[in-house]
Amino acid sequence: MRAMDVDALAAEHAYQALKARDARFDGRLFVGVTSTGVYCRPVCRVRTPRFENCRFFSTRERAEAAAFRPCLKCRPEIAPGLSAMDSSATLAEAAARAIERAVHAHEPVQLPQLAARLGVTDRHLRRIFAATHGVSPLAYLTTQRLLLAKQLLTDTTLPVTQVALASGFESLRRFNAAFVGHYRLQPTQLRREGRGSTPPQGLRLAYRPPLDAEALFGFFARRQLDGIEQVDAARGLLRRTLAWPAGDGALPRHGWIELQLVPERDQLLLRTSNSLAPVLGAVIRRVRHAFDLGADPALIDPVLARLPLPLRPGLRLPGTLDAFETAARVVLGQQVTVKAARTLAARLVARFGEPVATPFAGLDRLFPSAAAIAAASPDDIGTLGIVRQRVKALQALAQALVDGQLRLEPGAPLQATLDALTALPGIGDWTAEVIAMRALAWPDAWPVADIGLMNALGTRNRAELLRLAEPWRPWRAYAVMRLWQHIEDPT
Repeated sequence: MRAMDVDALAAEHAYQALKARDARFDGRLFVGVTSTGVYCRPVCRVRTPRFENCRFFSTRERAEAAAFRPCLKCRPEIAPGLSAMDSSATLAEAAARAIERAVHAHEPVQLPQLAARLGVTDRHLRRIFAATHGVSPLAYLTTQRLLLAKQLLTDTTLPVTQVALASGFESLRRFNAAFVGHYRLQPTQLRREGRGSTPPQGLRLAYRPPLDAEALFGFFARRQLDGIEQVDAARGLLRRTLAWPAGDGALPRHGWIELQLVPERDQLLLRTSNSLAPVLGAVIRRVRHAFDLGADPALIDPVLARLPLPLRPGLRLPGTLDAFETAARVVLGQQVTVKAARTLAARLVARFGEPVATPFAGLDRLFPSAAAIAAASPDDIGTLGIVRQRVKALQALAQALVDGQLRLEPGAPLQATLDALTALPGIGDWTAEVIAMRALAWPDAWPVADIGLMNALGTRNRAELLRLAEPWRPWRAYAVMRLWQHIEDPT
């Protein structure tokens, strides 16, 4: 039967998931309909096609390689991604994640350099990539760019030329040719048909339900920094300022973002300032990481049910919107309470953060950049009540990021990053693991020296803490979040 391109599921089972509109398979399964030439997510609300008209695919790239174009209703480009633990630790997966990051960050993708970074030849990378993903790296790259462009065309009012550039195309002519060749629609035509008469309210980012919004937004609310963040956990609303490096010696871009939970659609709605329009792809990727939108509760919740606490379905692992900010706040949180760390971070913002204009009262500062902290006088930082050891650690961390010796982002090599962090003065295993847990999206982190974990589990014995956590693999970082939540908010 030719209707099967998904190795992990029989075609009949895939069709049952489609009929049930099962959200557990969203982002893992796509269906191409031969009678329309369109491919959909399994949660699409259109009438279920006949089984004999369906072809099933594990990725959007495979569906597009088979000449199907994305549905304008369910919009495969906003489907949830996969978490780091979902992606097998293979060369091809590492390359795919690197390509996705580059597309969303509007960075050039050069396969020889990527292959060298992964320790293989260009030819070997192409062969392994095609065998794993069913398409060449170039085809994968093109699909990623086009899906990003489709989302920007539908959810924003950016001119088509800006959409083309923000999606990584070198010219409008190349963008139009690729778009028409893949989707058989002009970009402006897709914008009209995909949006209909409804003006865009923001960029829509999907997740797999359930989502414990109270825990997720509560985590951010308890750590909110005045001037740069505003969090309303009850409404599922977060606003904050952002500074984004422009690259090539240009000045960084300053702006703001607003995120609103839309639980009835299993989506977050993202709005941004116009100043961030050229880097929207990077912002989208960062938001997905910060809110852990690629998580699959069907895999995580059964493991968390083994905790000695009531299960909170849909727990997420909060990531970061600014890697240096998060890492700096972890350093400031060494051996102090969350409230004390927040106070120190607020002083850092007041002293070194630049002003920024936003339409929201009280949202008017940027978190200090790594370059600003690296260049600051240690004595100036010390006047904020930050002890000398923390100042030294903070500046060493900032300098490592400025020099490019350290990358704090999902997909960065875990052990090499941990080693680089612990080599810095004043950064031990606890600090390195918490930074990696949030900045690298490490789902199995277990900072065994954490006093909160010790209090929650009733033991100071590290060997015992490791033993207790063994049943929670490979999702121990989610267990950390649940235990922290219990300590911070026992209700």
